[in-house]
Amino acid sequence: MPHIGYQWLSNTYGVVPVHPFAVQSEIGRVRSTSTDGDIRREVYPEPYRPTASLTDNLTFAFRHEGIHLEFLARLYALQSVRGELEAWIAREPTGAYARRACFFYEWLMPEPLDAPGVSRGNYVDALNPEDFIVGTPVNNPRWRVRDNLPGNRDFCPVIRRVEAVRRAEAYDLAAPLAELEADYGIDLIMRSAVWLTVKESRASFLIEHEQDKEDRIRRFAAVMESECGQHANPFDAETLDVLQRGILGQSALRYGIRRSPVYVGHVARYQPVVDYIAPHWEHIETMLAGLSRFLERTEGGASIVRAAAASFGFVYVHPMADGNGRISRFLINDILRRDGAVSAPIILPVSATITHSTRDRAAYDKVLERFSRPLMKHYADRYTFGKTEIAEDGVEYNLHFQAYDDALPAWRYPDLTAHVIYLANVIDVTLTHEMRTEARFLHANDTARRAIKEFLEAPDNDLDGIIRSVRQNGNSVSNSLRKRYPLFDERPELSAQIVQAVTEAFSDENDR
Repeated sequence: MPHIGYQWLSNTYGVVPVHPFAVQSEIGRVRSTSTDGDIRREVYPEPYRPTASLTDNLTFAFRHEGIHLEFLARLYALQSVRGELEAWIAREPTGAYARRACFFYEWLMPEPLDAPGVSRGNYVDALNPEDFIVGTPVNNPRWRVRDNLPGNRDFCPVIRRVEAVRRAEAYDLAAPLAELEADYGIDLIMRSAVWLTVKESRASFLIEHEQDKEDRIRRFAAVMESECGQHANPFDAETLDVLQRGILGQSALRYGIRRSPVYVGHVARYQPVVDYIAPHWEHIETMLAGLSRFLERTEGGASIVRAAAASFGFVYVHPMADGNGRISRFLINDILRRDGAVSAPIILPVSATITHSTRDRAAYDKVLERFSRPLMKHYADRYTFGKTEIAEDGVEYNLHFQAYDDALPAWRYPDLTAHVIYLANVIDVTLTHEMRTEARFLHANDTARRAIKEFLEAPDNDLDGIIRSVRQNGNSVSNSLRKRYPLFDERPELSAQIVQAVTEAFSDENDR
């Protein structure tokens, strides 16, 4: 079937984006819609066919397929396209699609069009708010377009408002937190917050296979507790320095914004495999400014959407010499806190949900690959391991990527739709399972303590150790516990009473 819209433009002009077209249109016998994964395929009958021109196919794409910023940046870089746009706006100075096409050109390109602009025509939205997450609109009088893009030219995530994203926007974090408080009481929820902060830290390190570094875990937990929502701009260089030094401590090899190449990879059959290459360090400052701009433009918007874009956008930019993954996961709670979606001192242990099972961890890797895999496939022949060189920051590297400039539009305009959906699911599981499980455990432990204190005097720390030992020993008093507390042998009935107290307390909680 002959393609129309973006795919026609791609075929005709030889412009192939890293991010696939979310909507792909063809001419066929009858009108139909189908989906293939994330791709929506639309078939239109012959009367819908645009003429074989840039203007008609771009109009069709804007009207039926949405805005694909990466593709437009690549298409508009062609000199011949610039001339066609100038001729189009001269023919149709009040045309809504011509004005939008020219607006996007000047939004994406460093040089303006050789055109006088327009003085008539109703203002139109750059992005359709029904189809995309948008920012606070600002009128562009030159083209009479409302600039409602959620970022800027240096970084602007694309988030399509598919049904699952709309559910994420509507998700009420306060409701499951209120249910937890109603079921277990505010005091117990506040107590569980302390442990959940440590749990989030430990799980965050587990993602990076460093879960046994107890001092690092405590350090990251302290940063989560003290820094969440405390800074005006989490992407400010000074703020990132505070976060990085708090997370890494004083014995890290390197701090600050990187000035060297970086890639994420693994080893297979003793050979390095590149999973992801991050942007050139010369673009990091402007891309971080773009992330800041995203937070400004979307202020007051859905917190889960903002948190997903901030976290995954940051990890794809990979700006720091070290600690990028931990900072990216810190940003989830930071955005939720600064938006007032989750109040202090609650920390959502999202990393604990991510690492809950092998399947959950695989889901996290899979959502990261939504961006990294197409990128690496697109540029599979553009990087090599070769001569070792020393970068500006002293880092030795031997990965040489020859397509930093060509890949820039893909890095600048990532489609983070799947990432929003993923984070919304993680947060829901965290609130309805991870946090409820922790509250249930604390409630059961408190119940067991109180029951034991009816017949045994002991400090809470000792009681917690006894309860833990009994549970780990299959609801029985172990020989090591008897050796530690000779009273259990002197009074055999105590062992039976303790086992009964623990068993009943945790049995009751399992029934809740």
